Amino acid sequence: MTPPPDQPDQPGRPDEPRPEVDPQAGADARARLRFVRAEVAKAVVGQDAAVSGLLVGLLCGGHVLLEGVPGTAKTLLVRSLAAALDVDARRVQFTPDLMPGDLTGSLVLDAAAGDLTFRPGPVFTNLLLADEINRTPPKTQSALLEAMEEAQVSVDGTTHPLPRPFLVAATQNPVEMEGTYPLPEAQLDRFLLKVVLPLPERAAEVEVLRRHAAGFDPRDVAAAGVRAVAGAADVEAARRAIGEVEVSEQVAGYVVDLARATRSAPSLAMGASTRAATALLRTARAWAWLSGRDFVTPDDVKALVAATFAHRLVLRQEAELEGVRIETVLAAAVASVPVPR
Repeated sequence: MTPPPDQPDQPGRPDEPRPEVDPQAGADARARLRFVRAEVAKAVVGQDAAVSGLLVGLLCGGHVLLEGVPGTAKTLLVRSLAAALDVDARRVQFTPDLMPGDLTGSLVLDAAAGDLTFRPGPVFTNLLLADEINRTPPKTQSALLEAMEEAQVSVDGTTHPLPRPFLVAATQNPVEMEGTYPLPEAQLDRFLLKVVLPLPERAAEVEVLRRHAAGFDPRDVAAAGVRAVAGAADVEAARRAIGEVEVSEQVAGYVVDLARATRSAPSLAMGASTRAATALLRTARAWAWLSGRDFVTPDDVKALVAATFAHRLVLRQEAELEGVRIETVLAAAVASVPVPR
């Protein structure tokens, strides 16, 4: 994903009235959200694509899976984003002994009232960093599923809504598999985007070392100068504005054709579903809006297709044994689909 230019510049059911959109509020929100990138860069070097993915996920009301080897600034990235957005953020270290109640909250005895009261867990926040999500058992992973899908938590038959906005940024290490519980396809599908954080280029890595030599502390993003430049109100205004971004019939057809191309790929046991196609459309609209346009282009779709589709595809066993990579298969499928003019 190429970052949009640094210049200021969900619809409901059919029977519900659409909220009125203030064009100026949307433009102001876009200007402030673009400044977020510069603030995060004060603490994180060379991960612009990951910042873009987190912003798109937040604006779409979706969630993001961050994958990278240890030391690629996954945790620092999320903490810096929270500081730049002026939203509440919490971190949960997922471990084999983490219980669902440790995440969602539980009923506790109020000695003064002599009754059970609900004590919210760390999931009640705007930005939840689920660190090493694949290190906790499926039971706890599933507890997070309702929060991600429904923006609510159910405890003892009572539903508790989560704050708005709400984003789960989960991290996982793709190399170390001992003692892990790989996320099943159904839960992977709940992540709107999967963003892979590569090791930085040489120049970026030299800059990281230069900052550390100058006294940079990754545990203190405030000392790095990261300040809040946008807030929850800007995210809500942005979401309303994104709902007005136009999608032509040709672009919608292009999204469908991309999904169908993956389903006919001989190396894949499972291609992109209809939900994956709708996810790609959502992310492309947000990307177009961040880029300063009120319509989606095929380039917007192509910019997000890998991050939106790749984690939803499943290789055939024989292709996996032959060392075929999902990214290669997806790139070939995308190249096979004519781009609409």
